[in-house]
Amino acid sequence: MEFVKRNPQAPDGFFACEAAGLQWLSRVLDGVPCARVLAVDEQSLTLERLTPAAPTRSAAAEFGARLARTHAAGADGFGAPPDGWTGHGFFGPLQQPLPMSLPRVPSWGVFYAEHRLAPMADRARSRLDSATSNAVDAVIDRCATGEFDDDDQPCRLHGDLWSGNVMWTAVGAVLIDPAAHGGHRETDLAMLALFGCPYLDAVIDGYAGRHPLRAGWRDRVGLHQLYPLLAHVVLFGAGYAEPTRAAALSALALS
Repeated sequence: MEFVKRNPQAPDGFFACEAAGLQWLSRVLDGVPCARVLAVDEQSLTLERLTPAAPTRSAAAEFGARLARTHAAGADGFGAPPDGWTGHGFFGPLQQPLPMSLPRVPSWGVFYAEHRLAPMADRARSRLDSATSNAVDAVIDRCATGEFDDDDQPCRLHGDLWSGNVMWTAVGAVLIDPAAHGGHRETDLAMLALFGCPYLDAVIDGYAGRHPLRAGWRDRVGLHQLYPLLAHVVLFGAGYAEPTRAAALSALALS
């Protein structure tokens, strides 16, 4: 059975980029499975149809372990595109995707500051009060200096891993709708926490059992949630301004 995503007004390359991301993620041995791509054209993407099932704690732990394996497959730079993809990427919903650059940068902080936070903050600026805008700018400045960098290598990220993009099936979690790129592993984990994920504690335990997380990772959740929250301000309005401010302030509180 098939599931067809369609948008006659999709920007050029939108569905081909998504297909490339699904295929890139799915190539990882024992990584998280992805919905299988059956066909793609400029206006649609045809995927295998998934049959939903209730999540379980054991499935969540297995998802976490598999996600660690997917991340460990790596990428050839922060912001690097899926293999074989040469255009820019997209972030956001089917009917209103936002452009997302895919640069290949050696430093995560520079990548996050210049290619994620700054462009999205500019789009969101008119819906942010001055205090929130200033806090976001201060985070951008600190990221650009490399203050939040570590020695972790670029990971193979889903890139938009909120809970709605994790389909629970009888065989476990399956990924859909990626904004795949090379990035920091904590970004995917922070996205899972943004709007709640079933058995998130089990997901984290499964992940940490495969790849221990760096000390203080919970304190950095707001830092990694700042980009998708800014995107929500752009897409859905100023109702997301307060969570954006809170995320920025939590990042600025990091020592």
